[in-house]
Amino acid sequence: MSDSILVFYGSYRRDRMGIRLADFIVKGMAARGAAAELVDAKAVDLPMLDRMYKEYAAGEAPAAMERLAAKIRGADAFVFVTGEYNWGPQPGLKNLTDHYLEEWFWRPAAIASYSAGRLSGVRSATVWHGILSEMGLAVISSTLAVGPIAKTLDKEGAPTGDAGAALERAFERFADDLAWWTEAAKAQRERQAPPY
Repeated sequence: MSDSILVFYGSYRRDRMGIRLADFIVKGMAARGAAAELVDAKAVDLPMLDRMYKEYAAGEAPAAMERLAAKIRGADAFVFVTGEYNWGPQPGLKNLTDHYLEEWFWRPAAIASYSAGRLSGVRSATVWHGILSEMGLAVISSTLAVGPIAKTLDKEGAPTGDAGAALERAFERFADDLAWWTEAAKAQRERQAPPY
């Protein structure tokens, strides 16, 4: 049975470049046999956080929130694709993730960052590492950092030039690392229920 992987992307900007990286990851994971799905925060369109999913009575959460909760609970692993806004994470992605808590627990997560410049969004990735750990996820050590994104991936998310070739090489280790932790987490959950 293939791993179910949700790839989260959070930019609301009109001219979004990071969607290229999200598409690249979804295609790459699918080519490796995973059931990978893009979750675009802009398309899901949750409101600014007022009530978390768990704060609604059963059956009263907004439909989009309910659908996403089911997807998160059913996933084996997650990839968070983050741009860098003023040294921090995108508000759209942070807002989407903050609507949930227990739904994330006891599964691995990976971080892929990007920017228009040479620093590749790594400051945002560093912030995300702490956020995801607090959300109960096991964050893998391998990361992807892409920049400048316009010179690395074309509009269809295909690698271009030397930067694209480097991304393809890095992706294999990234995906292998996530697959290992995904299998380990699945095996542990079958062996023993999580402590909470």
